Amino acid sequence: MVNWFEKQWATSYTLWHILLIPLSWVFAALSFARRYLYKISWLKSYRLAVPVIVVGNINVGGTGKTPLVIWLAEQLRSAGYKPGIISRGYGGSGKQVAQVLPSSDPTIVGDEAVLIAMRTTCPVYVSANRVAAAEKLLASFPECNVIISDDGLQHYRLQRDVEIVVYDAVKGFGNGALLPAGPLRESISRLKTVDVVVSNGKSDLPKVFESPKAFESIEMQLESGAFYNLLAEHQKADAQAFSRKKVVAIAGIGNPKRFFTSLKHLGVQFECMAYPDHYAFQAEDFRSINADIIVMTEKDAVKCRAFAQSNYWVLPVNAVIKNGLMPAILAKLSK
Repeated sequence: MVNWFEKQWATSYTLWHILLIPLSWVFAALSFARRYLYKISWLKSYRLAVPVIVVGNINVGGTGKTPLVIWLAEQLRSAGYKPGIISRGYGGSGKQVAQVLPSSDPTIVGDEAVLIAMRTTCPVYVSANRVAAAEKLLASFPECNVIISDDGLQHYRLQRDVEIVVYDAVKGFGNGALLPAGPLRESISRLKTVDVVVSNGKSDLPKVFESPKAFESIEMQLESGAFYNLLAEHQKADAQAFSRKKVVAIAGIGNPKRFFTSLKHLGVQFECMAYPDHYAFQAEDFRSINADIIVMTEKDAVKCRAFAQSNYWVLPVNAVIKNGLMPAILAKLSK
């Protein structure tokens, strides 16, 4: 059903869109009313004792927020800050505020949160109540002087000082319609109110904009690192090590095609298997895969560590961002 909606959202208007448009109007009205009630303080919002940077999107599905959050945490530390990170813990079953460690169970706290904890070594807390997560983090790590919220653009209960929106330059904004007729949580005009818009990939403004100057975005590219073995992470390899071997690439991320394209650019010959975003991999999923090498993303790897085999290899990616993002963020924080 999810894949069906995604295909519909990527196409021009059809009978299905026409039937769903009235529901999108209702969604738009409720979304606007909710944001307005927070704006006039009819609904209570909370300000933390430290600045808050929200990294989010207006689309449903993955857009590349996690690599940007990791990059941002590293850059803030280089600038002298001590960041802490909060997340909803999407895909996890946990109901309470929880600290996330590199060894945490992704089925409880979420795959992205575990990956962030592994890559940043920053304090990471998860909860659907982001205010509670942030307060617990600050109580446990009082040295933290800035909070990064992974996702949460629409979580207006938490006041923020910097808003960053990430969008996938390949997928764009689909047909530009709000849920359920389209993939948007908020209208595209919301981009004019945030501090920074980051495009994951080459920044081609979507057709839904009437003017090419509707907003300016900063381009982010995901740069592949060296493959590492999931069972023995100190063991590295390049694409040539997989030549003349049967390779199967798996991906349960927001845009599997991006991962597969990266492998092709590296010269890897492979068969691909795409799964839904945040797919909960089990050992049984791999028993029918006949391959010398199985390659996966880092986000998927955190869910496969418990049953890793010697032929499981991981391709890490790092965000590479052009000049302009950190000066804008640091200028906001200095105020």
